[in-house]
Amino acid sequence: MEFPTIHTNFWDGVIAVPLIVIITQCFKIFPIPRQYFPTIASVLGFGISIFYSHRHNIWAGIFMGGFYSAAAVGTYSSLKTSWIAFKNRKRKKELKKK
Repeated sequence: MEFPTIHTNFWDGVIAVPLIVIITQCFKIFPIPRQYFPTIASVLGFGISIFYSHRHNIWAGIFMGGFYSAAAVGTYSSLKTSWIAFKNRKRKKELKKK
């Protein structure tokens, strides 16, 4: 068995990953427990990859879907951690001034 040839481009990551983050955030409207959001991102990543980006090669779709969803979860986690650190740093500076 040979590994699939995966043709991907810059736009897959620029469009697919932010799209997954945005759609996952839209699911927060519903009362879904927090532990399910990485699974939702994975399902969206696999869905976009298998049914749109790599629809002619199932193995490439599965492979890249894992990357799309992991990148989306990592991007969200990184942004959230950076935002919390920024707020805490700002709060500490305000407390030192008092």
